[in-house]
Amino acid sequence: MRDETAEQPAPLRSGLTTGSCATATSLAAARLLLGGVCNDAVQITLPKGKQVQMRLEFCRLWEDGAEAGTIKDAGDDPDVTHGALLYSRVRLRPEPGIGFVAGQGVGTVTRPGLVLNVGEPAINPVPRKMITEHLQQLATELGYGGGFEVTVNVQDGEALALKTMNPRLGILGGLSILGTSGIVRPFSCAAYIASIHQGIDVAKTNGYLHIAACTGNASEDTMRRVYNLPEIALIEMGDFVGAVLKHLRKVPVDKLSICGGFGKISKLAAGHMDLHSRHSSIDLPQLAQWAADIGADHPLQEAIRQANTSQQALAMASAAGIALGDAVCQHALDFARSVVPAQVQVEVFAIDRQGGIVGHAGAFA
Repeated sequence: MRDETAEQPAPLRSGLTTGSCATATSLAAARLLLGGVCNDAVQITLPKGKQVQMRLEFCRLWEDGAEAGTIKDAGDDPDVTHGALLYSRVRLRPEPGIGFVAGQGVGTVTRPGLVLNVGEPAINPVPRKMITEHLQQLATELGYGGGFEVTVNVQDGEALALKTMNPRLGILGGLSILGTSGIVRPFSCAAYIASIHQGIDVAKTNGYLHIAACTGNASEDTMRRVYNLPEIALIEMGDFVGAVLKHLRKVPVDKLSICGGFGKISKLAAGHMDLHSRHSSIDLPQLAQWAADIGADHPLQEAIRQANTSQQALAMASAAGIALGDAVCQHALDFARSVVPAQVQVEVFAIDRQGGIVGHAGAFA
């Protein structure tokens, strides 16, 4: 078995989520507003009880409230928000409780199917809970009986959001304020898998019962070309096909098209749920066996076993009139069907690097 790409070892330095940044800046601004001291750092408690210090870029009175900002440090994770300025503006209000507002660079929910209602600022439940708990504790300590209005902002967030799945999910105008633990784990799968689940939920809630799970841009372009599917029905799964298949057990749709490069589809055919080369490899002997099953002679089988890449193996099979692409898609289809509910119709496409279809299996009724 051979990997087709070299991977760097995963860095180890963790960071803090946008939810933690919003909590720290909201707390600092509220403390200043209530007559407290604003230092160059603020301490917050994460959901599991760990306390962390976060450096502030500024903390000052602003119009009829106060504002504080920090630079988002995602550690060694390739996070689109790493290095962004996140700041909160806090105003006092007479009624108790916390009101949340989407400021500059923070999105607003415009489609049903997410954990937040349509019209709500895209500040997710755990960050809301963190901010609420910290401000309520501050109010108790200082004897304040009113409430707070918290406006969270991310500088250049509207442009940064275009690099995320927010527009496809119907979160418009900026980024989401995220986090469940308060900590960004380097190269964690959790956030990406959550976005896959959200994409499926939003598509189904909005009446799209045929979705296409794609490994990348080329496969998305292929699905647009074949089915003219709208953005909302295209699920950017990357390497996490298992996240799609398993979620459909909870949220089934009528039709699922899976589309990816031939090498990745061959991994799915071999029963792998994670298609990244760190977790699964191209099995050339298995490709040779599948080719043998559909008529490849012994010299071709041996050539496939010794191939440098799956694309080379496919090219040799195609030149010999062996439909290896279709055979691999059929094995991938069989595996996918073993995971999803019976009512979900499935098909599989394999493409080359130019987006041309080199294999297909499954047909919708």
